[in-house]
Amino acid sequence: MKQFRRITIDPGKMGGVPCIRGFRIPVATIVGMVATGMTVQEIIQEFPDLEPDDVKEALTFAAKTLKERTIPVAL
Repeated sequence: MKQFRRITIDPGKMGGVPCIRGFRIPVATIVGMVATGMTVQEIIQEFPDLEPDDVKEALTFAAKTLKERTIPVAL
């Protein structure tokens, strides 16, 4: 798996969920914001500590993670 420099996982923060650069901003939050149609600039306005590359890496991390897992599908 590609090394993600901007994604941190710390069991002592946010229950160990993947976050952006040690901030308490989960990758899932960023992905959800993109999914609702927010632009990178709007996300950065909401979280001024973020950089455009943080958003890009969050999306890349989410995509890579989903490729490597089996997702149960309800029939």
